[in-house]
Amino acid sequence: MGIFDGLRRDVTESSELDWNLMLDLDFSDDTSMRSYLKVMAVDTVLNFVGRTMSTVKIGIDNKDWDYVLNVKPNSNDSASSFWQKFFYNLMAKNEVLVIFTDDNQLLIADSYFRNEYAVFDDTFSSVTVKNYTFQRTFRMSEVVFLKYNNDKLSKFTKGLFDDSGELYGRILEVAMRNNQIRASVGIDSTGTLKDDKDAGGRTRTEKLQGFINKVYNSYRTNSVAIVPKMKGFEYEEYTNKQGVSNQSLEELSKMATSLIDDIANMIGVPTALIYGEKSEMDSNTKAYKKLCIMPLMEKLKDELTVKILTKQEYFGGQRIKVFGVLPSDPLELATQADKLVSSGMFYIDEARDMFEYEPLPDGRGQIQLITKNYEQTLKGGEEKNDED
Repeated sequence: MGIFDGLRRDVTESSELDWNLMLDLDFSDDTSMRSYLKVMAVDTVLNFVGRTMSTVKIGIDNKDWDYVLNVKPNSNDSASSFWQKFFYNLMAKNEVLVIFTDDNQLLIADSYFRNEYAVFDDTFSSVTVKNYTFQRTFRMSEVVFLKYNNDKLSKFTKGLFDDSGELYGRILEVAMRNNQIRASVGIDSTGTLKDDKDAGGRTRTEKLQGFINKVYNSYRTNSVAIVPKMKGFEYEEYTNKQGVSNQSLEELSKMATSLIDDIANMIGVPTALIYGEKSEMDSNTKAYKKLCIMPLMEKLKDELTVKILTKQEYFGGQRIKVFGVLPSDPLELATQADKLVSSGMFYIDEARDMFEYEPLPDGRGQIQLITKNYEQTLKGGEEKNDED
């Protein structure tokens, strides 16, 4: 069935922003700081949308495709895991490529090269998955390919992170300096600290530094630290005697929040949902679904319709339905649904479709129902006017 019949492909896997790169960052470097901020802000928002879209369901009148799309897309992913990675890649990379194997597996490409043509199908070569590059070339008509925006998200965020990275580094430096532990060690010594070594091969300076390190480690690692008090050796800490301001830490938090807000606004996600705020939850959820989720669902529906259904099947009435993401609660909207049906404005099946329910069997949902409150009562008046 459909255009995917007879295709031969290989395995692929989606890739996310690489958090392993963050382990080697030098936060004194502005470039590293910008990378950290970008990963933190972008990953927070895109993972939120990806988790939301992981509940998506595909309605199709074909058991084989229903199993692949809604149960097990490939041997390594469940449907929810697959769709979460699918939409994460779509937004993070601005596009996503999915190929179909001869053993009925949907696979997300890590990297590829797109060859564009004016009249003929574009082709995809050098498709790479988990360090394996496939030798064959895939045509556009053989794959699922979605593009998110005309411009990449990185184009909008580049200037944002260039300026914020340096400022964030400065604030972090001030915060570390404000919370630095400062202490002094007083030594009563009548001799000089020469480099003469003892029998163990250590100078007096090295032995003294070793003792100081032991005292410091005891204070740093133990909740209760007791060290011997030696004559001529005094340790005094100044940090706890001075007021420490938390202003820098608050500024760091505000800057990180501001960057997340900017990315969320670009994607169309109300920031209150990301932070888990309870106020205006319903209105924010409706805005989130309308501005962010529904466009993604529509893109997926259009692409699957083009790539799975043939022209004859489409003209024959077959349709692909994408649903299951932030569905409306029928109990909360029961009164409104009753008004739509009882006024005769909608059939029962049309009202059920709004809540993503299947039509009633035997066409029972295609009967127009109108209550007496909505019936026209002109019969008596018309007869009276005729008599007059």
